[in-house]
This record gives sequence, structure tokens and C-alpha cells, in this order.
Amino acid sequence: MADTYSMPDGFRYLPGYFDRAAQQALIETVIEARGDAPFWRPSMPRTGKPLSVMMTNFGPLGWVTDKAKGYRYESFHPQTGQPWAAMPDALLTLWREVSDYPADPQACLVNWYAADSKMGMHIDWDEEATDAAVISVSLGDKARFRLGGPQRGGKTASMVLSSGDVVVLGGASRRCYHGVDRIYPGTSTLLGEEQFPGGGRINLTLRRVTIPA
Repeated sequence: MADTYSMPDGFRYLPGYFDRAAQQALIETVIEARGDAPFWRPSMPRTGKPLSVMMTNFGPLGWVTDKAKGYRYESFHPQTGQPWAAMPDALLTLWREVSDYPADPQACLVNWYAADSKMGMHIDWDEEATDAAVISVSLGDKARFRLGGPQRGGKTASMVLSSGDVVVLGGASRRCYHGVDRIYPGTSTLLGEEQFPGGGRINLTLRRVTIPA
């Protein structure tokens, strides 16, 4: 990390949180979920430009985006009309161990990054419960993650995330810009070619959407 950048309060990096067996189990749940909730390629609001990642979701709510309605949470897959797959127990356990939040997550966005996929700098800000942390799990190929501050264009730091790593954006870091600069193809064998042509990286992002009663 650059010495001119201080990590914001509430940021936590938990390397190797999930061992290989736990990673494989999570990938199996992703494969199973694709029956009623297959990966699809969303598009940006207004422009309709396709995202470079494919997406699906776990949980009672799923994050979606398209040109007509923009960023939002929905209870059903936009193409199949089916509910999202249930939240895996391993992710509920993770949330309860590291989120320090009194209610469970309602959505887990599943992003499939191909070798050339990226995620521009952004803040997760489509949730009412912005006091809840955002928790991210990396599976598959390594990725360069970038974290900045609350203003776009400020100083940033980057780190390489490996399969099984967990990042927690809580506290002040919840309101900081972050993104993925690049994927390092071929750095993991977790994603089999049969199920994930070209391999890549799966990122699981846990979020609480509504404020608990």
C-alpha cells in the first residue's frame, strides 16, 4: 500500500478466510443456483451499455440494473421470473461472524468476471441500510482490488485478492469508492472449464437492503 493513503476505518481484509474445500462448496451452490437464476449480462442505466461481468443473486432480494429502470433490488430474476436461490448457510455464517450487524443479509450479488472484465470505481449506495457493512468473497482467479475515499478521483490503494479472501467494507469504508482493475487469468483452478468456460473469478457480495424493524 502507498504510504500516502490510509485505509479508511471499518475496512477489513481477511485473507484465506475460506479454505479450498469451502471455496469448492460455494462454487457448487453457484452452479446449482443457475437453474432458475442463470447468469445474465445487465446493462447500465440511461446508456444501456452492457456490463463486463455476468450476474446472478442469492437471497430474497437481488440487485439488478437495466437501461429502463436503473439500479434496484428485485425479488425475481429479470429473465426467468423465478425467485433467486436461497442464501447459502456458509454466507449467513460469514455475515454473522464479521458484519457486526443485528440482522441477516437480504442479497448476495454473484459477479462472474471473465479474463478481461473490470468493475469501475463506485459506492454501493442502492440500499436503505447503509449502516450495514458490505462483505465480499473472492473465488477463482486473483483480482486487483482498488479502494479510494468518499470522493471520486482521490487517492487510492490497491491490493491483490486471492481465492478464499474476504473483504469487509464497514464504518467509513462503506462510503468509499472501490472497484476491480483487472483479473489475473489462470491463477486459480477453482472454476472448472465445463461449468465456467474461460474460467475467471466469482465475487460474492453480501448486503443488507432494508433497515431492520
